[in-house]
Amino acid sequence: MDSIKSVIRDRWERQNGYRQILVIALPLILSTGSWSVKLFVDRVLLSWHSSDALAAALPAGMLNFALMSLFIGTAGYTSTFVAQYYGAKRFQRIGPAVWQGFYVAIFGGAVLIALIPFAGRFFAFVGHDPAVAELEVTYFRILCLGAMPAIASAAFAGFFAGRGQTWPVLWVNLVSAVVNIVLDYVLIFGYWGFPELGIAGAAVATIVSSSVQLLVYIALLRQPKHNVRYNALKGWRFDRILFMRLMRFGFPNGLQFFIEMIGFAAFVLFMGRLGTISLAGSNLAFNINMLAFMPMIGVGIGVSVVVGQSLGSNRPDLAERGVATGFHIAFVYMATIAALYAFVPNIFLAPYAAGFDTESFAPIRSIAIVALRFVAVYSLFDTLSIIYSSALKGAGDTRFVMLMLLVLSLLGLVLPSYIALVVLDAGVNVGWSILTVYVIVTGFAFLIRYRGAKWKSMRVIEDAASSPSTSAT
Repeated sequence: MDSIKSVIRDRWERQNGYRQILVIALPLILSTGSWSVKLFVDRVLLSWHSSDALAAALPAGMLNFALMSLFIGTAGYTSTFVAQYYGAKRFQRIGPAVWQGFYVAIFGGAVLIALIPFAGRFFAFVGHDPAVAELEVTYFRILCLGAMPAIASAAFAGFFAGRGQTWPVLWVNLVSAVVNIVLDYVLIFGYWGFPELGIAGAAVATIVSSSVQLLVYIALLRQPKHNVRYNALKGWRFDRILFMRLMRFGFPNGLQFFIEMIGFAAFVLFMGRLGTISLAGSNLAFNINMLAFMPMIGVGIGVSVVVGQSLGSNRPDLAERGVATGFHIAFVYMATIAALYAFVPNIFLAPYAAGFDTESFAPIRSIAIVALRFVAVYSLFDTLSIIYSSALKGAGDTRFVMLMLLVLSLLGLVLPSYIALVVLDAGVNVGWSILTVYVIVTGFAFLIRYRGAKWKSMRVIEDAASSPSTSAT
């Protein structure tokens, strides 16, 4: 017994042990969890407004986020640069690295705005019910207007997360979530003298909350202590060499996010061709799954930070220990949530049911319960994908992650889903079976790459000798 206690104490207290990973990851878990709660409330309120609004929100929102993810993944990769510079004690390079992500955000915001005129033709091509398609177009167009603040926030969050200072990220996200939820309630239903905007109100609430988030990050960066030690404001200028390094490693990361999101968006769009009820039931399962998935993204970011800092200080052994610790934490959480999905799904469906009469919600609920059982299975294997892909990205192995997801998403998800759901008109269960197999295969692919250990010799930052500034104030 004393031996077991000693092992537990050692794994808790040692460097990159449970305590240290939780100190870094817990605020990120709560932060990404607040995002999932925000999205959950958004969808619940839309379900109370109309079933068409609920059916339209996920496909349009997922497509918008898929397009933004190309730039969010690129700009947000500043966290890995910050982590490795921090581990190498080259603090003056941190601010300039973060600002290169801001320039990615400016470009990304312009691209999303340029896509607005094409929304009508795209959703008409998809073939959803006309009433749902009209709402999808409205939701998508408004969300595109707020792309730049969301992308820039991802870049500035890297300044804090990469240094392991994750509590500010939590507080900023909580402020954003509160603003979003309050505005959702007011604008969807038209309370406090505001017009009833329905799904358009939900989109407006999202872009306002993203703008608030960006403003708070900028206010935090203005603190003199950050400018003195990290060049947080002095490093605002465009740095061509550093920008190209961010693009070299960050763009594959963004492309990986984009590919993954497009794959899931395609799956949802194909599922929508089975009818509004099938789409709404599947949407509920996806929304509920966010409660498990998004907090684990926080653990994944924590793992990336630990890997980056450890490799920056040339300690791949500590990086490996941090990855193992992160996996243990994520698996325990995922297994708990998976059991709840499988055995007591009604506790998650109850908030949605409150906005429907019993008869109209029954078929949606039936599909959602079956879908949640599939989610319960693949959630366990999703732990492999989240943790080990995060470890690879924290080292800089972003090109492999991108290529692997490109192949698996196309051959393992998009094409099989298209053939099954569009060509063969198969049922909902077939679609969810395809998705489950895809997640399982993806998880093992990243595990195999990680165990190959090539990542241990990778770095995203330049050698100290070639750095414009190597001082560590």
